[in-house]
Amino acid sequence: MSKTPTSKTTETTATTSRFHRKALASVAAVTLVATGALGTAFLPPSTPAYAQALPQTPITSAEHPPGSFAPIVNRVKPGVVSVKVKLKDDAADDEEGGGQPNLQNVPPQLREFFRRFGEGGPGGGMGGGMQRPQRHGGGAAQGSGFFISADGYVVTNNHVVNNAKSVEVTLDDGRTLPAKIIGTDPKTDLALLKVTDGAPFPYVKLAHGAPQVGDWVVAIGNPFGLGGTVTAGIVSARGRDIGAGPYDDFLQIDAPINKGNSGGPTFNVSGEVVGVNTAIASPSGGNVGLAFAIPSETVQAVVDQLRADGKVARGYLGLQIQPVTKDIADSLGLDKAKGALVNSAQDGTPAAKAGLKAGDVVQAVNGDPVTDARELSRKIASLKPGTKVDLTYVRGNKTETAQVTLGTLPNDTKVASADDRGGRRGDSQPRLGLELAPASQVGAGSEGVAVVGVDPDGPAAAKGIQEGDVILDVGGQSVSSLSDVAGRIRAAETDGRKAVLMRVKNDKGTRFVAIGLSSSKNG
Repeated sequence: MSKTPTSKTTETTATTSRFHRKALASVAAVTLVATGALGTAFLPPSTPAYAQALPQTPITSAEHPPGSFAPIVNRVKPGVVSVKVKLKDDAADDEEGGGQPNLQNVPPQLREFFRRFGEGGPGGGMGGGMQRPQRHGGGAAQGSGFFISADGYVVTNNHVVNNAKSVEVTLDDGRTLPAKIIGTDPKTDLALLKVTDGAPFPYVKLAHGAPQVGDWVVAIGNPFGLGGTVTAGIVSARGRDIGAGPYDDFLQIDAPINKGNSGGPTFNVSGEVVGVNTAIASPSGGNVGLAFAIPSETVQAVVDQLRADGKVARGYLGLQIQPVTKDIADSLGLDKAKGALVNSAQDGTPAAKAGLKAGDVVQAVNGDPVTDARELSRKIASLKPGTKVDLTYVRGNKTETAQVTLGTLPNDTKVASADDRGGRRGDSQPRLGLELAPASQVGAGSEGVAVVGVDPDGPAAAKGIQEGDVILDVGGQSVSSLSDVAGRIRAAETDGRKAVLMRVKNDKGTRFVAIGLSSSKNG
């Protein structure tokens, strides 16, 4: 029989046991944290001092995936069609039927992806890019579309029906009917068709409001000629500019989209169309989780005009604009890098008549804030010619408002323009890394100071200023000599500016460039 332990032994054993339990608990906790499996059974719930509890709002049925998408699909699928196109003979070998997006306008992360994996894929470049209608032998192609009215109006992509000799649509019930092209809008890649035989048709409705990132969506279309294909996912992002057109404002969705889905609808869980599937990012032409859809607000505005007039007429200001970068905002004394900076107001245009000029920063249209140059272009283009708008802009630290009657956008006009890439001959401006000379002395015109030399390691070169450029003004004042430039820089420093703004002209147009003063002091 074992002896009864003494009280000291009992105390020591208990202490050791507590130590072991704590140690084991610590080991268990570290292991579970490392594997991401820590539960409340091992550590008590706690809230760090820096953490903020999220609001616990009820989640409605529209905010989580339904038990099945079948009720939605059964309701809307009859309104979705396959679009079959017979191409003109001279377009039979046209792989895309539409322009390839410009990689310069693609977000940097996607641009690198396309460059590394897209080249050499089907179609090259984006390897999928604008979703290609499914091509077949004999100059035929297939895409997708959907009815928006009982009398037979069908929405699809312009690049699906571009160069079409004839168009047919195949309904969910198996009928194949001829369709007529009512109108197209290459700038948004939308087209409106009309089916005259067999009405009335089942149709779907366009959503009035934009979806939120994270909302569930269902895509239906004709990928690879397999009509009635249904996929589901979420809205991954909004406001994507992929360089497909001047008014890019795509929804990004992760529902699988492939060739032949072009022109097909993406639905919300209420069965409303939130977007028209148009482009995919893929090295192989197949879906990899990056699909882009034209939002329903854009579709509604374009379709209304195509239905009424067979074409789209857009509002026109006559401004050459560029984004407001942080450097530009600093140079102008703006609190935030928002709005659209006016490079020039073309003579005789609505904007020029209203008094806008180079250096103004447009910040709102009819009181609706403008975040950047691209958004200003979209807002104005969404309005009809003849519409009167109030433009709010900043000029010389003062906020002004001008009423402008919009003109009609000429077909050959480039809407948004420049980006911020950013004395005697031999005079130098070491603080900027430039050699300057009066433009009149070097045959560069009668205005400004010509750039005759650029230090490749200087701050001006970093902003894209090149030999042959002409600096028209610095800090809002015209310049004609090196001393003018130096004086304006000193004035900007005296005013406490972090950057100095220059208006620069070359054979591509006029743009503003902001050069940080802190970086130019030692140059």
